[in-house]
Amino acid sequence: MMRRRAFSSIAVLLILVLVFTGSARADELADRISDMQQAEDNTKQKITDLEKQTQETQNAINALRDQKEATQNNVNALENKSQVLQSTINGYSDQLEDLSDEISKAEEALAEVSSEIVDLDQQLQAARAEEEARYALLKKRLRATYESGMNGGMLQILLESGSLQEVLTKANYLEAIVQYDFRKIEEFQALQADIKAKTAIVEQREAELDEYQTSLDENYSELADLTDEVKSQLSQTRSNVSSEKSKLADYDNQLAELDKKMKKLEKKTAAAQARLAKQIAERLELQREDTSGSYSASASELEWLAATIQAEADGESYTGKLAVGSVIMNRVKSSAFPNNVVGVITQDIQFAPYRSGKVELIISRGPNSTCLRAAEEVLDGARVGDYLFFMTQYWADYYGISEYTMIGNHAFFYRWIVKEKPQEEPEDEEGEAAEENSGEENTEDGQEASEENTEEESQPEESRDGEEGGSEEEYVPESEGEGE
Repeated sequence: MMRRRAFSSIAVLLILVLVFTGSARADELADRISDMQQAEDNTKQKITDLEKQTQETQNAINALRDQKEATQNNVNALENKSQVLQSTINGYSDQLEDLSDEISKAEEALAEVSSEIVDLDQQLQAARAEEEARYALLKKRLRATYESGMNGGMLQILLESGSLQEVLTKANYLEAIVQYDFRKIEEFQALQADIKAKTAIVEQREAELDEYQTSLDENYSELADLTDEVKSQLSQTRSNVSSEKSKLADYDNQLAELDKKMKKLEKKTAAAQARLAKQIAERLELQREDTSGSYSASASELEWLAATIQAEADGESYTGKLAVGSVIMNRVKSSAFPNNVVGVITQDIQFAPYRSGKVELIISRGPNSTCLRAAEEVLDGARVGDYLFFMTQYWADYYGISEYTMIGNHAFFYRWIVKEKPQEEPEDEEGEAAEENSGEENTEDGQEASEENTEEESQPEESRDGEEGGSEEEYVPESEGEGE
């Protein structure tokens, strides 16, 4: 009886110990899961902050590009204006040269006219002198002939004649001399009148030439002022071009800095996405979920699922198509991802074909029948494993994923387990990225801080190109056999 009681006490004690131990373990597991979820939330918050910074940086880049484009357009307009102004100056220079030639010719013509006027004036003075001399001679002759009176003088001359014939001859001679003097006086008067007429004509020409030269000088002065004004405009325009080009150089420098910042943010975001994927995988391993079963999808969801399968695995086998669809549906059923098809596919930095617009392009054309059938089967409950992640084998090896199953060209896995790489391996770009992910395998306690210190240095430049960042949350790079 005593033994029975003793055994009963021991059994009760053992049961109590087991219950207490199980409860303690359950509490410990719950605390661990809670801690892991908190770590996930922290990582998600960091991703959100990084994406916000990325968007702000992209907005700054877009604004700078717009400013640069506007400045470049301004530079082009100013350079066109410079060409027009230079062409105008060249035209003005040609006109100034022509005007200068015309002014020189006008000056030469004026010099000739002035010389002609001087010559005519000299001729006029000479004619006047001759007239005066001839007039004085005539007066002298008349005085000599008629100084004793008209009749007495003439009579004396005639009386001195020896015969009538001589009288007539002397009379004719005296008349001829007088007539000659009068004719000469008339000739000189006519010559003076002619010289005056010529002088008037030449002086008119001189006045016209002088007016023409004045007009040329005014045109030349006006054109010279216009040339100076346009040259000033050209100088200011060229100065503006230089200033605007300086702005372009500043924009290029700022864009280069923003581009560096963007790359760093992308690297940090990719590293944080990789860390979150591992955190989720580790938590789900402790609390493995049942992601099997059918899903009641709308026609739109069926189309989205089929289009994503086609974008990722159109060149794959039918099993490969089912495997891609399985990952999407496993996520829909998992508590760690959105609970609908479109939400999973469009989740930030997840499926590369969605980000590139390929999925929506396929939807606009209509997915092919094979991918539609694979989508329908997965929605009805068909699964190829409980995988939550897939990527090409290149990237799986790149990140050192140690446990994966190859289906077609993709590596599928549930847990993000990273294998250690040999220490002697050169730390090239790929080695650095693998080292970072290796360091991120255990993200509990103090690991996260050390990971953050290596994000910027360890993330390879090429991880965002072509295969689209293998460090995304699940990283689903586009497969090599895509048909679209």
